[in-house]
Amino acid sequence: MIIVIAILLLINIVSFALYGSDKVRAHRHEERIPERVLLGIALLGGSLGAGLGMWIFRHKTRHMRFVVLVPLLVAVHLYMVYLLVFV
Repeated sequence: MIIVIAILLLINIVSFALYGSDKVRAHRHEERIPERVLLGIALLGGSLGAGLGMWIFRHKTRHMRFVVLVPLLVAVHLYMVYLLVFV
C-alpha cells in the first residue's frame, strides 16, 4: 500500500511540475509540452497534480477539454483510492 501511495505522489508531483513548466514555456515562446502528454499524465494518476497545476498556474483553464476532463479524472481517482482503502 505504501508503494502505491509513493507512486501516486510521484506521478502527481511530476504532473504539477509539467503544468508549471508548460506555463513558463508558453510565456517564453518556447517549445510546449503537448496537450496529450498533459492529459495523459493526468489519466495515469496525476489528476490531482494536474488540477492543482491548472489552478495555481492558471494554465489551460480556457481549454474546455482540460476544464472538464481533469476534474472528472480527480473524482474518478479519488473514488478509486476510496475503494482501495475502505472496501
